[in-house]
Amino acid sequence: MKVTDYIIFLAYFAIVAIYGFWIYHRKKQAQMSSKDYFLAEGSLTWWAIGTSLIASNISAEQFVAMSGDGFKMGLAISTYEWMAAATLVIVATFFIPVYLKNKIYTMPQFLSQRYNGTVAMIMAVFWLLLYVVVNLTSILYLGALAVSSISGIGFWYCMIGLAVFAVIIALGGMKVIGYTDVIQVAFLIFGGLATTYLALNLVSDHFGGHGVLDGLAFLREKAPDHFHMIFKKDSANYASLPGMTVLLGGMWIVNLNYWGCNQYITQRALGADLKTARAGILFAAFLKLLMPLIVVLPGIAVYMLYQEKTGIDVNSMMPGGELRPDRAYPTLLNILPTGLKGLSFAALTAAIVASLAGKINSISTIFTLDIFKKHIKKDATEKGLVGTGRLVVIVAMGVAVAISPFLGIDKKGGFEFIQEYTGFVSPGIFAMFILGFFWKKTTSNAALFATIGGFGLSVLFKFLPGMMDLSFLHDYGFAVANADGVYEIPFLDRMGFVFVICMVVMFAISMIENSKGDKSNGLEIDSSMFKVHPAFAVGSLLVVGILVALYSIFW
Repeated sequence: MKVTDYIIFLAYFAIVAIYGFWIYHRKKQAQMSSKDYFLAEGSLTWWAIGTSLIASNISAEQFVAMSGDGFKMGLAISTYEWMAAATLVIVATFFIPVYLKNKIYTMPQFLSQRYNGTVAMIMAVFWLLLYVVVNLTSILYLGALAVSSISGIGFWYCMIGLAVFAVIIALGGMKVIGYTDVIQVAFLIFGGLATTYLALNLVSDHFGGHGVLDGLAFLREKAPDHFHMIFKKDSANYASLPGMTVLLGGMWIVNLNYWGCNQYITQRALGADLKTARAGILFAAFLKLLMPLIVVLPGIAVYMLYQEKTGIDVNSMMPGGELRPDRAYPTLLNILPTGLKGLSFAALTAAIVASLAGKINSISTIFTLDIFKKHIKKDATEKGLVGTGRLVVIVAMGVAVAISPFLGIDKKGGFEFIQEYTGFVSPGIFAMFILGFFWKKTTSNAALFATIGGFGLSVLFKFLPGMMDLSFLHDYGFAVANADGVYEIPFLDRMGFVFVICMVVMFAISMIENSKGDKSNGLEIDSSMFKVHPAFAVGSLLVVGILVALYSIFW
């Protein structure tokens, strides 16, 4: 990078740091309460909630890994982003009112209140392990890999730098995270769009076109296989996105669990009133519609330039002689002109840092409020809880820095790595949340089965190909041959199977226990909670209409 690029990047760093410091001190109390530190209770506006949701969600796994999947499989990977927009509308309408009405601040608290402390404790440990070992490490590793390849700075220096920057922001609490995320998203969107603009221009120039629209037209003409949302059974990418499952099956479990039952995400809205929370989530849904333009199209453009052997450093896509799709976005950023490279570098860094800060804040929240306060030091003061939360922030990031290089994240493809391994627990989690919300007869033992049994079933389905021949499932679209010719179940279908089994068994266990007179802990729910403001209804219909149009075009 040139001096100008570093100046632009340092300007981004200074703006975020100064604004975060100002937010921290603007309403600083003599003693910050735990709710203020972990939830920024009542202080986040709708636009801060919406942008914070996006900043926490969009990170290296999108800019680097999803762009790599765009290179490999095309626009179809956008289904994660576009289905998320529809999911956010559902979460705002049906999930958030339940949390707020019952004063739920953490996901383990919901499980404790709805079921019992055993279920809550098991899931708190599950979530902490998942967030640290899978999510935090993958964001940090992929982010450091991208920043290092662009800046030329050593990998370990980049990893430690990103970790320290994120920790500094996270130590200020949710209020600082929420409001600095507004700036992070501004850099993310404008820098990301600028990168997409240049990528399409490069494609256009190569084929003799005039501008980005011609570049997009050339992509659709020259790489038509990269512009289908639904893969057929004979596609090489069917195992990653198995046909109609993306519309009718496991993709819903991925998104509803992530956006509706995930401390990392829902925490942004849990400190607000219902109207503000819904408006913020709807705003996030509209921003989600933009994300494929920022993170997927550049990957497709690099694919075209790679195929044409022009416009990019082809060798950078093949370290060690092996094609690595996750190198698509860093390769693109390395050919950006001076100034724009600095802006795009800032956008990538903003996405990584914001996501890291949000993740460690959620890790800190679960440990402090659901483990430390309830099981280690029940008489902890507010000051003690905040201090513990800050210590956990530092420890969690230290663990992630130590273990992330050893997980082999980039070998599988970062985005798919995160989705598959999160999918070991998400079907059971979503089953016990959805029944816990809307069926008062669901019992604690049923939830316990979903917690442990759901994980066990996921592991069983993962290793089933080594125990029996699954070729008979191929005719029904539920199995695909891997590189060794062994038929395995695509992980999105595995999630669907596990979810259905969990729901059936939970229903059976609950009915048996109810017949014996056992009582369950229902939540406070009434139909009036789900009524929405006309403006929210109009915005939701607009989101759904745009999604229908997009899927109709790229079917």
